[in-house]
Amino acid sequence: MPDKLRVGVIGGGQLGQMLGFAGRTLGIECEYLDPSAEPPAAAAGRVVRASFDDDASILSLASRVDVLTYEFENLSVEALEPALGMCPVFPPLAALAAAQDRLAEKHLFEKLKIPLPRWHAVSERSDLSAAAEVLGLPFVLKTRRFGYDGKGQFVLRTDDDLDAAWRTLGDAPLVAEQWVTFDREVSAIGARGTDGMTVCYPLTENLHADGILRYSRAPVSGKRLETAAHDYLSRLLDSLDYVGVLALELFAVGDALLANEFAPRVHNSGHWTIEGADPSQFANHLLAITGQPPREPALCGHAGMLNLIGGIPAAARAPDLAHATLHDYGKSPRPGRKLGHITLLAEDAASRDRALAELGNTVTGLAPDFGTRE
Repeated sequence: MPDKLRVGVIGGGQLGQMLGFAGRTLGIECEYLDPSAEPPAAAAGRVVRASFDDDASILSLASRVDVLTYEFENLSVEALEPALGMCPVFPPLAALAAAQDRLAEKHLFEKLKIPLPRWHAVSERSDLSAAAEVLGLPFVLKTRRFGYDGKGQFVLRTDDDLDAAWRTLGDAPLVAEQWVTFDREVSAIGARGTDGMTVCYPLTENLHADGILRYSRAPVSGKRLETAAHDYLSRLLDSLDYVGVLALELFAVGDALLANEFAPRVHNSGHWTIEGADPSQFANHLLAITGQPPREPALCGHAGMLNLIGGIPAAARAPDLAHATLHDYGKSPRPGRKLGHITLLAEDAASRDRALAELGNTVTGLAPDFGTRE
């Protein structure tokens, strides 16, 4: 292998930034393509300013690197396909295509016998009424493509919501999903190498508000759940002949797990691994896509993560935040925008949860409510 491997990253957001920072410790140089004027990844490597579907710029980037990857999934598969003639593209484009379409994703889960909530495809107004009959109320209506952080979704609670939901989302292909009353939301994160070697991180528990991740903690109790989650994750990775990091989001209902969606990339719920595991999800992604075996992660403690949404309060920069690390993405404030996160480590789960509650109260004024499962 050359002294310094070069990775091209489509997207220059905070995930790209974290990939670049991880690359520095591995002797891997990241170069990015992003149309933004001030992309966060500029702090970690060179950024070519171009649109995500600029064929010439993508091919030019592919010609200068050893492998091409991406940090978000709302990309044109067709725009990336020509790059395969220049260098490998990982994760594979089949995984990207499946993750971009909720209907394709659900068919994949069913093919792999991964349990998921009941669902109903919606392409016209009559399908919406049929979904209400099949699924019952309430249920969630989602666009099949381009939905994230709660966007492109409508919760229908009564029959009176059917017309309003159709007016709001009816101009796009849709899928209706059963409303799930879950005990917890969890994510299973793993990395698979070019030789099929797979490693997994401990199960992560997540709290969302308004469709946006607010808190994560790991590891969490529930060995049976973790074993099942890693089994489902491995089925996905092997079926897709996957290379890189993948995150599978699940609902825990009692002792059962229901798949929500998967992300073919490093994931927000794995930010805790930067301080909480060696190697981090970002380092393992780079190892995997550059043909090196991903490494079994060693935990550095019990980790918690607080997302900073819309702004970074002054309290987040206080020098006396015990055992906590602020990650500022360098983005301008905007409602609903992920601007940074804080991670913390503790010796045990109870100490972590107390510290995370104190951190939440200090920084945002609202502590996480994970219940009493730990």
